[in-house]
Amino acid sequence: MIAGGAHDRHRLPGYRHLNRTRGLCLLATAAVLAVLCGLSVAIGTRDVGLNDILSALGGRVETIGEAAVAVRMPRTVLAALAGAALGLSGAIMQGITRNPLADPGILGVNMGASLAVVIGVAWFNISSANAYVWTAIGGAGCAAVFVYAIGSLGRGGASPLKLSLAGAATSIAFASLVIAVVLPRNDIAGGIRSWQIGGVGGATFERLYDVLPFLAAGFVISLLSARKLNSLALGDELAAGLGERVALARAISAFGAILLCGATTAICGPIGFVGLVVPHLCRLLAGVDHRWLLPFSALAGACLLLIADILGRVVARPGEIDVGIITALVGAPFFIWIVRRQKVREL
Repeated sequence: MIAGGAHDRHRLPGYRHLNRTRGLCLLATAAVLAVLCGLSVAIGTRDVGLNDILSALGGRVETIGEAAVAVRMPRTVLAALAGAALGLSGAIMQGITRNPLADPGILGVNMGASLAVVIGVAWFNISSANAYVWTAIGGAGCAAVFVYAIGSLGRGGASPLKLSLAGAATSIAFASLVIAVVLPRNDIAGGIRSWQIGGVGGATFERLYDVLPFLAAGFVISLLSARKLNSLALGDELAAGLGERVALARAISAFGAILLCGATTAICGPIGFVGLVVPHLCRLLAGVDHRWLLPFSALAGACLLLIADILGRVVARPGEIDVGIITALVGAPFFIWIVRRQKVREL
């Protein structure tokens, strides 16, 4: 009866119209992303024209404009990939925990990856991009498990409020540990502080190649988790009654999000609030169905980080402001608004 009802629902005109509207919105978001990629390549300390962009895309770097485009192309690709990864991982984490405040930064995952990388650099002298990625993913995974374990203690298990508090406390503790590890090491302090802000400057395609397999695996696992997240949204007991293996579904979804967070943190540093802001905005367009929400979150996250990168270059010419600062300026007020709207006591 349930299966038949679900099958009939897809034949309803209203349901088809809703999916058509969502599809058009998704295409519009992809078009906005394409425009932002063009602007990201064109705008900087030196603005360039269409001829320079086309020539640079063809492999020419004979003029200053063409050289500028060649430098900005990997930066643009990195900003889009990092934003998509953070937006998608935020939607996954909010779905797993059923917590509107969930975010890789707020739940301590980004800072766990950051601490692991800092320890690896300071104590074990890691230097290769591959080592950075593996270390960051390991740190992100350990942080996620630690926060979930702490948030599960006591009566009621892992409630949204307890997870948020555990994640916030863990982030603060890990940030303090990062400072403690870096302070005695003046030789690495400058580079670590710059990386800790979170940015996409200095990107090269060679660095991107090292992180692409991890991001690709994270994207695939996360997007394939959509149906599982829809089941989890019904509650653990009902999801189990429908045949879903709840613990396994959570673990697979979380693994995809951890891959995305760890790989992004390794190459960009910890960038906060993208995973918090983007899913909430995307629910206005896609609703709560994760089959639509996840691709929307990936595209919108890419758009948000590209906008932040472009703004950082325009506002501080001839210098620039790192995207981590821009997203914090946007995300902090949004976080306060979410808390007031959700009335934390009711989480």
